[in-house]
Amino acid sequence: MPRLGRPPGQELNAIDPLALRTDADPAAAPPPASRRARRWLVLYPRAIPLVIFLALAAITALSVFAIESNARARERAQMREYAQGLAAALDRSGSGFTSYLRAGAALFASVDEVSPETFDSFVRALKLNAEDTGAEGIGWIPVLEPRDLPGFLARTRARQPDYPAITPTPASNTGRIAPVAMFAPDTPLNRRALGYDMYSDPARAAAMAEAEVTLRPAASGRIMLRRDNSPAAPAFAIYMPVFRLSGSEDRGLSGFVYTPFRAREFLDAAIDREGAGGFGVRLYDGEVSTGHLLVARSISGSARETVEQEVTIADRKLMLVIEHADHQVLSPLSMVTLMFGLALASLLMLLARLLTQQAFEDQARLAFFEEQHSIRNSLTRELNHRVKNTLANVLSILSLTRRRASGLDDFADSLEGRIRALSATHDLLTVTDWGTTPIRAVIEAELQHFREALDDAILLEGPDLELAPNDALSFGLAVHELATNAAKYGALSVPGGQVTIRWSRGDDEAAETTWAEVEWQETGGPPVAQQRRRGFGTELIQKVVAHELRQPVTLEFDPAGVRCVLRVPVRRPADFRIREREIDRRVRKP
Repeated sequence: MPRLGRPPGQELNAIDPLALRTDADPAAAPPPASRRARRWLVLYPRAIPLVIFLALAAITALSVFAIESNARARERAQMREYAQGLAAALDRSGSGFTSYLRAGAALFASVDEVSPETFDSFVRALKLNAEDTGAEGIGWIPVLEPRDLPGFLARTRARQPDYPAITPTPASNTGRIAPVAMFAPDTPLNRRALGYDMYSDPARAAAMAEAEVTLRPAASGRIMLRRDNSPAAPAFAIYMPVFRLSGSEDRGLSGFVYTPFRAREFLDAAIDREGAGGFGVRLYDGEVSTGHLLVARSISGSARETVEQEVTIADRKLMLVIEHADHQVLSPLSMVTLMFGLALASLLMLLARLLTQQAFEDQARLAFFEEQHSIRNSLTRELNHRVKNTLANVLSILSLTRRRASGLDDFADSLEGRIRALSATHDLLTVTDWGTTPIRAVIEAELQHFREALDDAILLEGPDLELAPNDALSFGLAVHELATNAAKYGALSVPGGQVTIRWSRGDDEAAETTWAEVEWQETGGPPVAQQRRRGFGTELIQKVVAHELRQPVTLEFDPAGVRCVLRVPVRRPADFRIREREIDRRVRKP
């Protein structure tokens, strides 16, 4: 029997709950869309809430992605704006000192020899503020031939007795020499640069050669200042060539005015003017690689976003890299959106789950009530059929008993015994819930009173076979009549008499039928009279029982004892279980 709580797809799919409302107004039925929605809820009670949750989660994820994308775009715009501002600040610093160098070159080109007085006068006129630009100062580098070096040292040491020797020491094959002759501001650290031959360093020599060719200020690559001489303090320098002119005659390169920059101070000065901005900054000489890094002011952690900005300082390309690392996985707005979206999705999933569960339970209840209604109808029809059969049997017994009775007492006794036989079989069927009943149990129920007094006189022998309810009633009535006749006139009426009841199973494969063949044999009783009146028992067995069982009945009155052979059908449960068959048909109805 189907039960409430059966998984969906069985009884719930079999019966449409709207079909149960046979007495309802068709206009009051839900619209088709509502019906379809409820059917979806019932058919997929777990999938629908999950789909709702996933849909809202996807919408939330898209919202968070949009918020994060906008935040990243805004962040990149801020980084690019900061990079442009910082590049402009660096360019202004470089351009300012380039102007100083151009002015110095113009002044020094107009004199025959750059003396300390001329250099000091020039520096004082410039009013240098190196701290605001990151420059170390400004210096003068004469360009000498090796043969001119002794005279240069003699003149210079005459004015500056502490002027050092040229370093590195020139060799016999050394070409031009460019020693630092003067440098301002005059500090103990800056004096370390005096006497250093600029042509001895390839990076410096390359910048000086470029300036000589282009006649414009030229910046060097990554160098180490003489005062620091440490790889941890990279620097660069800008050189402006000075050509001494006398009338229209070009007397060639006289020297260079130059300014060295420590990369960190140069960048810090620009950052101080532009503002830190909360970003990391890296400055590279040309391409972005570790070997070309000039200075880095990185933020902690790995950079998540970077923006590159090219900067030109004295015709040399530098690369400014702005980086930003956000330690937060998501922005606050994204976190709020994500938490709210997930909470809403969970709430709607729970609500949808409750609705689907309620719809599922309502559907199950409707199906259960319809099933119970069907069962009641089936039971009512079955009860009516069985009551009619029983009343027909009673009427037949009553009619035959009345015709064969010799008096009122005989009629009452015969009728009572036969009614009791029906009652005994009914009690047995009730115990088995009107299912199949063992054939041995039917015989023992009808012979119970006789076996209590004559136990040894009755022998039962046969296999276990089950009878249908109606067949058991008819067979029990036949056994009662045979036993009553044997007790009155046959083997059970005298001592030493015996009744043997044997049964066996028979099959007809062609007709697909099975029966129990029961043989009643009396022995040891009084001789059976050949001339006798046909009684009610004979009529009942040969007419009523044979008709109900739809099988032939053999009844022989042999002088040695009565012999009766009956065939009782052994039916399949599906042939007589009207209730189960009807319910099964309705449940499996598409």
